[in-house]
Amino acid sequence: MLPKVALTSPRSARRRSAASALTAVALVASLAACTDGDEPPDGQPDAGQAAAGVAPAPPTPPSPSEELGLTEGWGPDRQELDRAARQVGRLSLPELAGQLIVAEWRGTAAPVAMVRDLHLGGVIAFDSNVVSAAQVKGINAVLTRRAGRKWPLFLGVDQEGGVVERLRGAATRFPTFMSAGAADDLALTRTAYAASGAELRGLGFTVDFAPDADVTSGPGDPTIGSRSPSSRPRAVSEHVVAAAEGFASSGVLPVVKHFPGHGSVPADSHLTLPVQTKTRAGLEESDLVPFRSAVEAGLPAVMVGHLDVRAVDPRVPSSLSRKVVTGLLREDLGFAGLVVTDSLAMAAVTRGRDPGRTAVQALRAGSDVLLMPPSPAAARAAVVRAVRSGELTRRRLERSAARQVALLTHLAGSKGKPVGSARAASRRLSAAAVTVTDGACSGRLVGDAVHPYGGAGAVAAFAPAARAAGISVLARRSPPAALVEARPRPERRKKEPKKAYRQRLAAWQKAETRRKRDLAVWTAREDARLSGGTAIGFTGFRDAPVDGEVAVATDSPWVLGRVSAPTRIATYGDTPAAMAVLVEVLLGQAPAPGRLPVTVAGVSRPGC
Repeated sequence: MLPKVALTSPRSARRRSAASALTAVALVASLAACTDGDEPPDGQPDAGQAAAGVAPAPPTPPSPSEELGLTEGWGPDRQELDRAARQVGRLSLPELAGQLIVAEWRGTAAPVAMVRDLHLGGVIAFDSNVVSAAQVKGINAVLTRRAGRKWPLFLGVDQEGGVVERLRGAATRFPTFMSAGAADDLALTRTAYAASGAELRGLGFTVDFAPDADVTSGPGDPTIGSRSPSSRPRAVSEHVVAAAEGFASSGVLPVVKHFPGHGSVPADSHLTLPVQTKTRAGLEESDLVPFRSAVEAGLPAVMVGHLDVRAVDPRVPSSLSRKVVTGLLREDLGFAGLVVTDSLAMAAVTRGRDPGRTAVQALRAGSDVLLMPPSPAAARAAVVRAVRSGELTRRRLERSAARQVALLTHLAGSKGKPVGSARAASRRLSAAAVTVTDGACSGRLVGDAVHPYGGAGAVAAFAPAARAAGISVLARRSPPAALVEARPRPERRKKEPKKAYRQRLAAWQKAETRRKRDLAVWTAREDARLSGGTAIGFTGFRDAPVDGEVAVATDSPWVLGRVSAPTRIATYGDTPAAMAVLVEVLLGQAPAPGRLPVTVAGVSRPGC
């Protein structure tokens, strides 16, 4: 049974609270109206009660979570919040501080000692920690069993699909999130990410740092790009909510990121502190739209990025800014859920800053979870010192820990599904997204043989899919160094004319082709003219643009506007499923129904 996931809007919760308050006021007014609309002082009967000789009802004491100021409407119900408040209230101060930290770890064995010794809230897995599905599932099981908690651990991973996937080889590969924007089918988005979430849950993960709610600004966006579903705020909003609902329905906590929007800054926060120069009105028109929609939909968690938002708090990283986290996110947008920092090991917040002090600043700003501090032990010690000195209160830490524990408990219960169960969903998403911007929209686009080149990952995935469909795949091979070095330079052409050199090169090529029938040869010092097959150039993340008879963009589609290939296709991913779909389109066996979710200058049309 899937866990019950409450996605009630905080605004709806406030409306219910307001209605209850009006009812209470009406009941009191039936006895005697207060002259100024305020309740009488605590312990004092009002005039109506005194005149009627009625003893006032004792005030209802606040519940444990109400005492912490926690509200409903973003996931956990009051009972879950109260239970979490009681649980974290029994922790010692060092344990409570550790509960707010989610750390990275080294190696491929479960970091049990680190989690238990520091009482960490959880850990995040990266590529270097992952060997296989069985191995990573075993790590999560060991941590869950031996961490000594009565609530779920925060076992997180960055598994967005496309260029950000930490479980390659251990989970089904999905295309980029931009594929959802290209397909533009909200039901498909929801089911696709529910399938991905079910696999993650089956591996023991409880949290995925996805989806991206950033609105990409185009080719000048160096960090987000295809991680965003679109450059149109409304489309981003719709698909972020759908994807997050899909993850949550599988028992995996979705963390919407990177507030207040990383897609419109021209720098990477891994390397520096990007400057967001938009006015507040400009942010409201674009970057903040998906996050406002996420809050209104009752989504449970938001990651705050490291940005210098000049219109809100100049020169202060947004993750460390109370004006951004508490003021903009919590007060202005009304978010009452779990706030997670982006990695505290990134250059945007480490350069020139004390790591312990940074952890304390993030909590003072309003965050609940400290992600990847450079030293978890130092971060915990700094938080403990801040409480003992009075800079932070224990109540503040309990509020954050209770949010985390209640939310993870709320989503617990799903057993997940085995790896491979999501393959059909990944293929459906790619099939709905594939886009032809130039060239014929139907019919066969290639001959019986093809020559794929460019991005190594895409070529490696495309070749077996093409062969399985009966297409001959020609390989690319360079001539030996001795032959290349023998090419006559201007000062040597009297000894060996250019024509003679080309004849020797052609003889080598002919011999190589005879030796292996499916081999095409070329040299970068020639024109690389191909014969016997359709040239298909693949370009992915940060690959140089490629040409040929067919150009395929496997990541962001903007590169299609910079090539001259007569046929241009966007697949938004280089997964095996995406390449199988591409082969069907090339053979005229399937349509290309997707449309560009971003503006690409230099192409003929947004899609067929």
